[in-house]
Amino acid sequence: MHIVPFDNNNLPIVDVANPTVPLNYFNIVKLTKGQSFDYQVPGYETCIVPATGSLDIEVEGLHFAKLGNRGEDVWDGEPEAVYISSGAKVTIICVSEATETFIAGAKYDKVLDPFEIRKDGIDLVQYGSDDTKTHRKIKHILGQKQNDKVGRLLVSELFTVGQGGWSGFPSHKHDTNRLPNETRHDETYNFRFKPNHGSGLQMLQRVDNEPGDAYHIVDGSTICIGEGYHPCAALPGYEMYYFTILSGLTQRPLVQYFQPAHAYQVETIPGIKDMVAKFK
Repeated sequence: MHIVPFDNNNLPIVDVANPTVPLNYFNIVKLTKGQSFDYQVPGYETCIVPATGSLDIEVEGLHFAKLGNRGEDVWDGEPEAVYISSGAKVTIICVSEATETFIAGAKYDKVLDPFEIRKDGIDLVQYGSDDTKTHRKIKHILGQKQNDKVGRLLVSELFTVGQGGWSGFPSHKHDTNRLPNETRHDETYNFRFKPNHGSGLQMLQRVDNEPGDAYHIVDGSTICIGEGYHPCAALPGYEMYYFTILSGLTQRPLVQYFQPAHAYQVETIPGIKDMVAKFK
């Protein structure tokens, strides 16, 4: 499902019990200096990630100061975040001139302790190559380093390296619990392009060797993936970023199932096996 960019007025873009991705929650909150925003999502653990600007965060008596260090856009510095326990009451306060903030969530009932992730807690992976048109960088915000502190939520930022090229290839899916071959993980993306008039393509092929759908993604597009194989691409001459939310049905580690028609290309893409191993 493609949700075209719109002014959501700080209301959830992907709310609880979404019919396509019921395990996900996603909101974008925009504030100016001194403004605050309160939220609580019962039954969902969440993660606050400033796309730009800085925040103070108050959650259940804890205070996290000056979260976020990026200026103009998501390419301008490293991400920072705060993990929020399931159902906690949260207040975020803008302490920069303005901020745009992503709030990612996964369905999870158990209450864990909130904590912050600063720049030194980000787990960086770079893989692919220019020759294979698959060169990209992943910044894991809630990744392996936080595995014992989080329920079922994985949060990352993905960047194309260079201008143009494919991401999420070889095509893969994760819509069925059938361990050890695959796990059910709902996934939500929010895309950005540099320059911001750039755009790209999100494919969604539900059945191997049968035609699927394609969505024209632009700066601010949100994509919800509940099933199917789902590679995406940026137009030549443009850099692409996407904020990624993955929520497991029964476990946090992601097990991807590569599309049989293309699975052999795993052996042709440098570093892809290391990338796969990081989604835990």
